[in-house]
Amino acid sequence: MTDACCAPAGEPGDPTRRIVPSRGRAQVEPTGQVPVPAGSFAMGDAFGEGYPADGELPVHSVTLGAFHIDVTAVTNAAFAAFVADTGYVTEAEQLGLSAVFHLLARAERSDILGAATGTPWWLVVRGADWRHPYGPASVAPPNHPVVQVTWHDALAYAAWAGKRLPTEAEWEYAARGGLAGARYPWGDELRPRSRWRCNIWQGTFPTHNTAEDGFLGTAPVKQYAPNGYGLFNVAGNVWEWCADWSAADTYARRAGTPVVDPSGPAEPDASGRRVMRGGSFLCHDSYCNRYRVAARSGNTPDSAACNIGFRCAG
Repeated sequence: MTDACCAPAGEPGDPTRRIVPSRGRAQVEPTGQVPVPAGSFAMGDAFGEGYPADGELPVHSVTLGAFHIDVTAVTNAAFAAFVADTGYVTEAEQLGLSAVFHLLARAERSDILGAATGTPWWLVVRGADWRHPYGPASVAPPNHPVVQVTWHDALAYAAWAGKRLPTEAEWEYAARGGLAGARYPWGDELRPRSRWRCNIWQGTFPTHNTAEDGFLGTAPVKQYAPNGYGLFNVAGNVWEWCADWSAADTYARRAGTPVVDPSGPAEPDASGRRVMRGGSFLCHDSYCNRYRVAARSGNTPDSAACNIGFRCAG
């Protein structure tokens, strides 16, 4: 089943087919990143709140070497610089359409072609792409995360920037910000002191979003306080692509053995999905509940939607 907080899945494709050679950028030092120290952490859902099919259990110890990771999700401004330098055309642009959540598409009076496969809450919209995330009439703010990008698109950007996509283990370790075993990047309480700490759905999902936090769609990449490592919006706002293939039994296969710098399954399972982490502005505790730091999801690498973006590691 396709979750409403995730994008409808596309068809699996060749992950190397649209990688654009860098024009002198491949060897530059990572910019906009923070160092994450080497260490070990307990990976997985310590609270028993995950969906069994997502494979958030068992909790297991993972040891990682030091690495760097982007402070924020890649912005529209940064992606625009990549496109200007390379002439890259995203997969959604090539198709001329993409997936948009129904309330956003209708609010923009988008050119709706019909419901996407799997859920009536996702609509196929002509002209939806990274520049126009909710349809042709919408505009992507420069300081918001780029969306409507596939895993292939994210990989191409990372190669141009001299970076890479983080592994799933690196993503969770960095998202925890040094806070061991917590439910969220800032602790166990969703709204400490009744303040929103992330951009997620408020109201009755999926029909009415009160936008109590001020956002019906994406928020600026530095809208909320960062975690202990200085990372912004690792809960909510947009799903973030990771390097790994997705498999529900990944953690089960690690049980009882030392795990050092894991890179996920060597091959895809039958779903053909790549990992996505962090949840999005469409997550709500009544349905998705994947803005928890341990939460897992995935999608086919040629899928794009108005709530999928990425950040890079280096």
